Amino acid sequence: MPDHLAIDVRGMTKRFGGTTVVNDIALQVRTGEIFGFLGPNGSGKTTFLRMLCGLLRSDAGSGTCLGFDVIRESEEIKRHVGYMTQRFSFWEDLSIRENLDFVARMYAVKNRTQAVQESIERLGLAGREKQLAGQLSGGWKQRLALAACLIHQPRLLLLDEPTAGVDPKARRDFWEQIHVLAGEGLTFLITTHYMDEAERCHRLAYISYGNLLTHGTVDEVIAHVRLTTWSVTGPDLIRLAEDLRKTPGVQQAVAFGTMLHVSGDDEAALEKAIAPFRKAPHEWQRIRSGLEDAFIHLMEKSQDNFRV
Repeated sequence: MPDHLAIDVRGMTKRFGGTTVVNDIALQVRTGEIFGFLGPNGSGKTTFLRMLCGLLRSDAGSGTCLGFDVIRESEEIKRHVGYMTQRFSFWEDLSIRENLDFVARMYAVKNRTQAVQESIERLGLAGREKQLAGQLSGGWKQRLALAACLIHQPRLLLLDEPTAGVDPKARRDFWEQIHVLAGEGLTFLITTHYMDEAERCHRLAYISYGNLLTHGTVDEVIAHVRLTTWSVTGPDLIRLAEDLRKTPGVQQAVAFGTMLHVSGDDEAALEKAIAPFRKAPHEWQRIRSGLEDAFIHLMEKSQDNFRV
């Protein structure tokens, strides 16, 4: 594996019964990179993370994670990876310090007491270390979970929707911390549904029902979708959106605040479709497609692999 790649896998596949939930995925993540993993619920994101860190065995595929073989050396990978699950998974009847000490024991961390104290201070938990985990708000639970993931000094963090249910201020603080850690050489693979968080990542991949559809920087992902988008302002936008959605050539008519975003991946067909609607009292302006426009487009184009 090249020294600059923390993850370098190909053909990663996982099946449950007759359903393929991760289908022939190839992915490369650079050391020190914040890599965003997007996709609708049930698309295979969590399964893929668990395959990478050795919690699930791949049915097919090969490659390396942190230089270790993803199939044969999963136990070694676990020692160097921190995994933050979607749900808070620590002991609510233990204090912050007791939770961190327990995790440090599991990883046989040397100088455990010092490591726990440094983790408390680094994540801004000082003064709360005696508070029971069950009494913490979402943002403070998030800090505890991140501190626990870091206690054994991993080289890669796999974060599965880490800010779900957390207020905007706590989310911003969390992402500031992530960028600091990435600057120190830690690598992140993060699943998220928040477009503002996706835009904070260095690169992105979009997975839908087990298939990797696109990857790259935000600009590259948007360019790959090849959407043409118009913004529309004026009265009675709900009715206008309903009429537009019935018109061939229009693939999206989505409300964004006080305007509509109207999009399609065939520019000529879209121009023809909207021509009858481009008149007073509505104002039309062509705009740059955004990541959310691309996300919705990819989601609507995808086929549910559990649908029968």
